[in-house]
Amino acid sequence: MLNLSIVLEDSARNTPDGTAIVFGDMRLPYSMIDTVANQVANLLVSRGIAKGDKVALACPNLPYFPFVYFGILKAGATVVPLNVLLQSREIAYHLGDSDAKALFCFEGTPELPLGERGRAGFEAAEGCEHLFILPATPLATESEHGESIWAALDGMGATFETVQTAADDTAVILYTSGTTGQPKGAELSHQNMLLNAMASDKMFPRQEDLDIYLAVLPLFHSFGQTVVMNTGFLRGATVVLMPRFDPDEALALIRKEGVTFFAGVPTMYWGMLTKIHADGAEVPATLRFAVAGGASSPVEVLKDFEQTFGIGILEGYGLSETSPVASFNQLGRPTKPGTVGTPIWGVEMKLIDGDWKTVEGEGPGEIAIRGHNIMKGYYGRPDATADVMRDGWFRTGDIATRDADGYYSIIDRSKDMIIRGGFNVYPRELEEVLMTHEAVSLAAVVGVAHESHGEEIKAYIIRTPGSATTEDELIAWAKENMAAYKYPRIVEFRDALPMTATGKILKRELR
Repeated sequence: MLNLSIVLEDSARNTPDGTAIVFGDMRLPYSMIDTVANQVANLLVSRGIAKGDKVALACPNLPYFPFVYFGILKAGATVVPLNVLLQSREIAYHLGDSDAKALFCFEGTPELPLGERGRAGFEAAEGCEHLFILPATPLATESEHGESIWAALDGMGATFETVQTAADDTAVILYTSGTTGQPKGAELSHQNMLLNAMASDKMFPRQEDLDIYLAVLPLFHSFGQTVVMNTGFLRGATVVLMPRFDPDEALALIRKEGVTFFAGVPTMYWGMLTKIHADGAEVPATLRFAVAGGASSPVEVLKDFEQTFGIGILEGYGLSETSPVASFNQLGRPTKPGTVGTPIWGVEMKLIDGDWKTVEGEGPGEIAIRGHNIMKGYYGRPDATADVMRDGWFRTGDIATRDADGYYSIIDRSKDMIIRGGFNVYPRELEEVLMTHEAVSLAAVVGVAHESHGEEIKAYIIRTPGSATTEDELIAWAKENMAAYKYPRIVEFRDALPMTATGKILKRELR
């Protein structure tokens, strides 16, 4: 037997009174999280949900998430976390594609009418039999959108004997962002998820008093799920929930709760640094570890953070299909800013070409990965699985180089590469250079259609506060600092850039 719910159950046995979750004024002990998860498991079994059935969960970073997540796992079912920004049509697609039999959906707010969208998506999906609403008002037993979870849990037992699952049974189906075609569900086993949490835990020494994690990365995403919630629960840490990132609020929570571990995407670090420099906000003193992933961090942001906070950002790399962590700048080894480190324990990486042939030396080449973290495949899509998996290796679509010490540096996503006049141009390289300009606070480079060159290079720029640099001035500067075929001919200034719920810049929208 191997069930991912053990990360909660062990801590509930060992430290039942230890604070598992902090949300606002709520401080919830491990015993309570485990008890409500047991009630959820009893509910699912009472409604006919059996081992291997799929159950969807659409919820921001609220206490509901671990209640339901671990309840689904205890029942032997598979969790299908949904992005809370999905529209009704998209929810229906995910429910149908995953063959979900039930949906737990947050009621939502006027700004995020998730309950309304969830209800419509549930009604449009075939085969989804049960809808449970997670009320915005704590413990409310009624909701206009469907059956309240609290009404459904009334009378459910507080104990539950976790269903036996095998190591290779599917624990979670994580949907890819769908940058090309429809989103696909990566099937991740109990072994995939548990070993990745254990490997993540092993990389950071435990604090003498208490580890306090800030969960601002969405828990429906693999990064927040594995590196923050599952790893935090595995080590009996306190996880402070933050439903939506705001740099002011994040800094305040870190100070108030004495957060020691922060994991975020580069734009989150950029946002906090911008606030500190612009408003003179107090720099939190309790952070011991800062971890970045999800996208490549600009070197200028890495330097600024270390100078400001007194600790470096440790960069890692992974994808939903790899549970997610594959490589990391690991403690005990030299940290190389701008790289994503070396493969973690039990994982191998290499560079390949378009024909799966190994690329020796520095590269560049496409990253391929194999190990305990690789998904079983895309749910219901054998052809799509065959496209990316061969002999245990998973090809990522990410282009990288590798130095003599085995550290990998991401150049760009293969689909983001620009081909201008027959020359390959990697946007991240240009973004790094642009970020060194004093007037550039954040940069995103994309290719746009061009009649003679095929693609032209365009830079979207957020200026530093008070800067009056013009498009022509920045283009002229770029021309002096980049090769003739690389520098952006088009510059557009913006106050903000479109981002995913996890804080990645949406380049497909910019394109």
